[in-house]
Amino acid sequence: MPTPPPADVIEPHAPHLNEVQTRVEFDRRLAGGTLAGLTVQGLRLDHPVPDLRDVDVAGALFVGCRFADREVGADLVRRGADVVPPFSELPYPTQPSHLYTADDLAAGFDEGGFAEMYDTRVYAHFRAHGGALPDVREALGQRLHDHGVDNALADATRAWLAVHGPQSVVGVMGGHAVPRGSSAYRMAAVLGWELARADRLVVTGGGPGVMEAANLGAFLAAWPADELSAAIDVLAAAPDFTDHDRYTAAALAVRKRYADGPSLPTPRPAALDTGWARSGGLAVPTWLYGHEPANLFAGRIAKYFSNAIREDTILRMARGGIVFAPGRAGTVQEVFQAATKTFYGTDGASGAYVFLDRAFWTTELPVEALLRPLFAGSPFGDLSRTIHLTDDVREAVALLVR
Repeated sequence: MPTPPPADVIEPHAPHLNEVQTRVEFDRRLAGGTLAGLTVQGLRLDHPVPDLRDVDVAGALFVGCRFADREVGADLVRRGADVVPPFSELPYPTQPSHLYTADDLAAGFDEGGFAEMYDTRVYAHFRAHGGALPDVREALGQRLHDHGVDNALADATRAWLAVHGPQSVVGVMGGHAVPRGSSAYRMAAVLGWELARADRLVVTGGGPGVMEAANLGAFLAAWPADELSAAIDVLAAAPDFTDHDRYTAAALAVRKRYADGPSLPTPRPAALDTGWARSGGLAVPTWLYGHEPANLFAGRIAKYFSNAIREDTILRMARGGIVFAPGRAGTVQEVFQAATKTFYGTDGASGAYVFLDRAFWTTELPVEALLRPLFAGSPFGDLSRTIHLTDDVREAVALLVR
């Protein structure tokens, strides 16, 4: 029988004091006369060009950094540093130092529509270089990118977790094909709205349908419920995600409409950098499903190439419980992938499993009938009490915030 890994294996790593991820921090370290032993990640060091000639760089690692020319990197190696340069001709960073935003992914839409968005161009490159089975060069670039996202995600969520704890992170799963404006879409949006207002970090898979709706609700958490309904009405004019340009244009229009609206109460000083969590939450999508338009309502977007890493990341983070709205094979897979973690305590204690739409989960896809006896036999005792079915969003929220 598998046993849980040690706690230090699964917990987000503490900030490494030797990591340098901003130009401000780099310049501060440089002024001290040494970069020895530091890891410098994804920085533009080609403008302005720092003077590195007399600086101690022994044991330093420069990964994904851009230099003024190749000789700079070669000189660093000669003086004891390791250099992993950004791969040429890749449309994505090989070591991103921060998570994506909606503006990052949508860049280029105003000029050339969906086809010219950053998100779409990266997906086209991904397909052209082997998709899920890339060649060695592309695979290395993708792995470096995804490690950078891992690192940036830990950095982005650290302040939130320090204040609110891991039980404040709630996952929302469900069908990607749910059309905007439908009752299921509205229900998921209200769910995200209520959770964000209750100081829960909403985490989704970053796709359309239920996932977009939950992030939309969190995005508009500072607004009254009638504004959330009005925003959905605007989006409902482009209900089908396969209509890429209209779908994306509608999302950008809603973002623009509410960009300068009210804000939630000022967070405590320890959480001053968590505003994004209260204005859209987190999305964790993958370019494996890059044919689907980007979910543009999350406050931060941890986009991976590896779907396996992405799925594990979502479920590992959602220690405050998971809401499963109706969905098909992908959602059912997530149910039992999450169940495996809970059964064996892989990531520690789990929150509630809340299944929205009682009839769907007991009759159409009777997941509960298998999950409840499975949880009852967990080596950590009877966990079947964590399973709940409801048709009421507010009851679902109450189960997650009690």
